[in-house]
Amino acid sequence: MRKVNRLPLPSAALSYLKLRQQQANRKLVDGHLDSSKEWKSARQAEAMAEVIATLKRMMGERERCMYCLDSHGSDIEHFRPKAAYPKRMFRWRNLLLCCTECGRFKGNQFPLQGKRPLLIDPSKEEPWRHLDFDPDTGNLSARFDLQANAYNPKGKKTVKILQLDRREALAVGYQKTYRRLCKKVQRFLDKPNLSADKLITELQEADEHGLLGWCFIGTGQDETPFKEFKQQHPSLWQYCARALGY
Repeated sequence: MRKVNRLPLPSAALSYLKLRQQQANRKLVDGHLDSSKEWKSARQAEAMAEVIATLKRMMGERERCMYCLDSHGSDIEHFRPKAAYPKRMFRWRNLLLCCTECGRFKGNQFPLQGKRPLLIDPSKEEPWRHLDFDPDTGNLSARFDLQANAYNPKGKKTVKILQLDRREALAVGYQKTYRRLCKKVQRFLDKPNLSADKLITELQEADEHGLLGWCFIGTGQDETPFKEFKQQHPSLWQYCARALGY
């Protein structure tokens, strides 16, 4: 998982979303809003094709799911479920790109701690502040907070809901990406003749699952060969971290 930068939506599509939200709000007040029917009707409009196209552009050429980054993002997902939050049904910032499996696991689940969501929104926050990765199993887990002496609650709920610690194919994909990143860093350590920008490009190209966040701000920075990279080339490490957005 990685943080996703939300792109601006073309004005025509944004206007369409605003119009449909206004219509839905009126029906809600009148007491006859069917959120599933309303969304299905709106989804067929040409403007919605631009919505999903923009979500896919946010994910780059591979158009991966924003939750797992492993499978192809196949449809629009409501971060806050439309049935429980009809006033956010057509809000651009509530729409994500999701694969079939993550969508099935999440469903209408949306746990809260007070008013605070306990599900990671990759378009608004850095997932690796909440998550950890196990290179031996390939599974994701909640990050342990030493100060609180407890596992991160948002990480726990996200892992549980999306079953990020129980999906074998997902784990295999994350392990492959981890090994690719290790090879890139180890090769640099053996022959540190790459320019900083070239190294960054190679790391980005190898990172299909957003693991660079774990490597630079998570517990991955204490793992070989990232630990050696940080110790032997501290200035370059900091430069790479800044350039990668960490």
